[in-house]
Amino acid sequence: MIVVRNCFVARPGQASRLAVQIKGAAAASSMPRYRVLTDLTGEFNRVVLEYEVENITEFEARMKEYMTNEAFREKMKGYTDLWLTGSREIMQVA
Repeated sequence: MIVVRNCFVARPGQASRLAVQIKGAAAASSMPRYRVLTDLTGEFNRVVLEYEVENITEFEARMKEYMTNEAFREKMKGYTDLWLTGSREIMQVA
């Protein structure tokens, strides 16, 4: 099993809005086993989308699907205006 984390540092005052938008997009795309996390400690205004896939092949298939899924794309419209920086972590569950 693999855990994928898309980590964003939102613009000041935009973390809650970004979290709601990401959560809606994940639901619209039928993303498996996902959750949206916000910071309590550490870097301010951090929003994390975490989800699980069985393997890298499933991750790659999902990435291709997101590019063509109109419901997902509509939900994500304008999200780049809400964050300053981001990164992705792909971790294997031991």
